Parts: sequence; C-alpha cells; structure tokens
Amino acid sequence: MLRYFSVRIGRLLITLFLVLSFAFVILRMSGDPALIIMSPDAPPEAIEAFRKAWGLDAPLWQQYVGYFVNLFQGNFGVSMKDGAPAMQTVLERIPATLAITVPALILQLLIGVPAGVYAALHHNSRIDRFLMGFSIAGHTCPSFVLALLLVMMFSVSLGWLPTGGYGSIQHALLPILTLSLGGAAVLARFTRSAMVEVMGQPYIRAALSKGLSRRQVVFHHALPNAAIPTVTLIGMMVGGLIAGAVVVESVFSWRGEGRLLVTSVASRDLSVVQAILLVVAACMVVANLVVDALYVILDPRLRAVHRGAQA
Repeated sequence: MLRYFSVRIGRLLITLFLVLSFAFVILRMSGDPALIIMSPDAPPEAIEAFRKAWGLDAPLWQQYVGYFVNLFQGNFGVSMKDGAPAMQTVLERIPATLAITVPALILQLLIGVPAGVYAALHHNSRIDRFLMGFSIAGHTCPSFVLALLLVMMFSVSLGWLPTGGYGSIQHALLPILTLSLGGAAVLARFTRSAMVEVMGQPYIRAALSKGLSRRQVVFHHALPNAAIPTVTLIGMMVGGLIAGAVVVESVFSWRGEGRLLVTSVASRDLSVVQAILLVVAACMVVANLVVDALYVILDPRLRAVHRGAQA
C-alpha cells in the first residue's frame, strides 16, 4: 500500500513540475509584458528599465532557474500591475469562486447521479431517452451560450435576477445554475453508461437468480461497482473547483479566480498567472490522489493485490 501511494505521489509531483514548466515557457513566449503593461508608445528607456526591474532582460534559462529557486523558498512573486503579492491576490479570489462552484458541484451530484442511475435502470425506455436527450443537449451546449440563454430568460424577459455582478445571493444564482446544468448532464451520461455496463454483468444476473430483490442488487452490487469509474469524473470536477468557472465568471462579471486568470493573461501579469496555475494544478493533483485512495476502498481487487504484494 505504501509503495502504491509513493509511486502515485511521485507521478503527481512530476506532473506539477511539468505543468509549471510548460506555463513558464509559454507565458514568456506569448508576448512581452513590458510592451503590454507600459504600452508600445512608452519611451524605449522606460520599457528597458521595466524589463530590467522585473528580470525580463535575463536569458530564459536564468529566469526559469530563478523562478523555481524562489518557488522553493516560498516566494511566489508580486503582481506587475500593482505590486501586490501574487499568491495573496490569488487566495483573495478563491472564496468568491468557491461560492458558486461548490453549490454547483452539489447540484451536479444531486441531479446527475440519480438521473443517470434511473435512466440505466429503465434502459431504452421513454424516460431513458428523455433524460439522455437532455443530458446530450446540456453537454454539447457551450457554457457561455447556456449562460446567455439563462440571462435572456430570467433577467431580460422575467426580470427576476440581475444580469451579472457580485455581492449577493441573487447575483450568484445564474452562475450556479449555468455550472450545475452542464456538469449534471455530463455526470448523468457517465453514470448511466457505467450502470448499464454493470447491470449486464453475469454476477448481477447471478445475484438476481439467488432471490435477491432488485433493490438489494442495485444498492449492494451494482452501485459500488459503477461508482469506480464515476469517482474519476467526480474527482476531476472537485479538482476543477478553483478554475472551473473561467467562462461563466467572465460572462457574469463574477470577481473570482477565473476572471482574475483572464485579466492576468491578457495583461501578461506573469507572477499572478503562474500563482493561479500553481493553485489549480495543486488542487488537481490532490483530487487525483484522493481518487486513487477511493479506488482502493471501492475496488476489492486492488485491496487483494496489495495484500498479496505485502504477503
């Protein structure tokens, strides 16, 4: 068991390192922050002084080494726009993002999983086709299109909710609804596929032939096995809580992590973008590690393999 998690932690740390390295190189090759922040009309001396002050005149490899040295020392840099600590700027926006992504995730689980299970238990019925048609529509509809449709319906036509902004529950309802509908559709399709596959397995038919009720078979045999692949998708959703609302936050002018990422990339505020990517990558890494731990709990075959290896 210890070796199992040691290998996965090692892989996840390598993934984190590669993500940060890739982001570092891409950000510095995609544009000159000095020209964007200072504007191309600024005097050449001012632009050169800006580059020198922020270390942008050094060779790329030197900047790369310096970045990771500062990172291991707990120095995440400061914003080029206002001089505020980059990580502090990022952490200040996380509560606003979680205020819409956590309720959206809860709704996704409450809607998507039961809908997928119900559709699988009524395979090829009218309700199955209806639910899957709805889930396909929700999955294929881009989030910004769904957001605009909800704005047209609840804000423009009915006048019930504000079109955007930040600061109250009314402002949060449309972003939460937009995120939850799309995620619930994906989760419903994934859960249904897993349940349909499990319900066709020989051990399910054997359990029914032994006299177990359909309810017992579903809850004690089908759901635990169908949960194994579904947990992977839920883990990705949990890992994406921080940066999973970039488009929605931009549409509704919600002052969260996603909107900060968009504005920071546009202005080439390198330290802030790198701090955001570090937080997002760390969340994904932790979520994947938790999913690996749940696999061991849910799948008795993995437990048997680890017991055999220890023996």
